[in-house]
Amino acid sequence: MQTKIIVIIGGPGTGKSTIIDGLVAKGYCCYPEISREVTLEAKKQGIEQLFLEKPLLFSELLLEGRKKQFVNAYNESHDVVFIDRGIPDVLAYMHYIGDSYPASFDTACREHTYSKIFILPPWEEIYISDEARYENFEQAKLINTHLIETYKNYGYELIEVPKDTMDNRIIFILDEISK
Repeated sequence: MQTKIIVIIGGPGTGKSTIIDGLVAKGYCCYPEISREVTLEAKKQGIEQLFLEKPLLFSELLLEGRKKQFVNAYNESHDVVFIDRGIPDVLAYMHYIGDSYPASFDTACREHTYSKIFILPPWEEIYISDEARYENFEQAKLINTHLIETYKNYGYELIEVPKDTMDNRIIFILDEISK
């Protein structure tokens, strides 16, 4: 049986990492968001905001990391693997900033397909900005729009997770997967 690779997407501050942490606590195999890791590594090299200063380089590093996550998830012995953001997120963010990218980005999206995509809607009440999340809430909503468009362009049906407690959101996701 092939591993189901489930992606949790949404704009900044929608609760993705909290849900991933909750799934880990329940014993599920999960892969974290890697953009903070890429950003922190760039800061060590003296680049304060890699995404803003060198968006293509940042996106290339994210793309490579997310492709590795996909391959690792595909080869897991677990029935289900959850990933915080997928490969099309990279393109959605490039669309958001109005930047172009090589055809290899599109190829990566077509060659690495996920089982299900859950989207967390913008939620102002839980939105928090920090040193790695520089967008304001209005920008987060715009990013959400780009995520929806990009994933739909690759043929994905997006399942919107209701605004609720972390536990209820996890129950919703697990119920949808079992259908």
